[in-house]
Amino acid sequence: MRIIFAGTPDFSAAVLDALIASEHDVVAVYTQPDRRAGRGKKMLPPPVKVVAEQAGIPVHQPLSLREENEQNTLREYAADAMIVVAYGLLLPQAVLDIPPHGCLNIHASLLPRWRGAAPIERAIEAGDTETGITMMRMDAGLDTGDMMWVERCHIDANTTGDSLREELLEVAIRGTFNTLSEIAAGSASYTPQSEEGANYASKLSKAEAAIDWSASNSVIDLKVRAFNSSNVCYSLHDNGERIKIWRGRPVSQSHHLSPGSILAADDNGIVVACGEGAYAIEQLQVPGGKALSCRDILNARRDWFSSDRHFTMETSA
Repeated sequence: MRIIFAGTPDFSAAVLDALIASEHDVVAVYTQPDRRAGRGKKMLPPPVKVVAEQAGIPVHQPLSLREENEQNTLREYAADAMIVVAYGLLLPQAVLDIPPHGCLNIHASLLPRWRGAAPIERAIEAGDTETGITMMRMDAGLDTGDMMWVERCHIDANTTGDSLREELLEVAIRGTFNTLSEIAAGSASYTPQSEEGANYASKLSKAEAAIDWSASNSVIDLKVRAFNSSNVCYSLHDNGERIKIWRGRPVSQSHHLSPGSILAADDNGIVVACGEGAYAIEQLQVPGGKALSCRDILNARRDWFSSDRHFTMETSA
């Protein structure tokens, strides 16, 4: 089949790479404009653009697809279908109507559970025990189109945002090929979504990555795992430094200290008082450094984590 692909981040780029290597013909790629990123604020291309250019596929980076000339350009590719995954740009109805087999969205949730921009992180943060990939024929709503294919994935106490993304990527690629095969065979089915149980997975903000130590240790653990590594959690130390917290675990430890107080620190973890129980930080990152185990951090900065020190409760970004 002739395919137009629309996507932006690494997850999308991996799906595009699989499509390029398949029997399908990717005739054009749409992605977000280059953005400034990193410490030097250099203009960097989206991962999808890099993959497309390496394969010699035409790349388009419009700010909008509402302009008639952009729609005419897309129409000229005469694609059978458009595959969309984490594109970041709304498709108007005029675009949805162009491919004969529609615009097919790869969505990382068991719709309608998490519609919106950050379904992977929100599923872990909410304590969901499962998620998955839904292949959907897009309509004008936000992730409300008819479902074509669904596969489930388990979420357990060790699942992080990164580990779940890796697992879901394999499912997404499998779902894409299965759906395209069904379309080609004329056996594709379309199941309308229920509105019951629908939630909005809002885009992550830097401010919400700040840890509120007055929360329970289980709530803190869910957030740390969910935001690893798309929006790594952090906390302000009493010395004013912002410390990123990459990994940890809840521990059952009673205490009478205020949330954020450091209860103990050894090679197994830096234990911090929570509103309920405590949380042992296992991997963290100090300003100017890289993510390290608590053992390595303590070797260099043990005085930061003595029992008379604490993390502040400030939550502003």
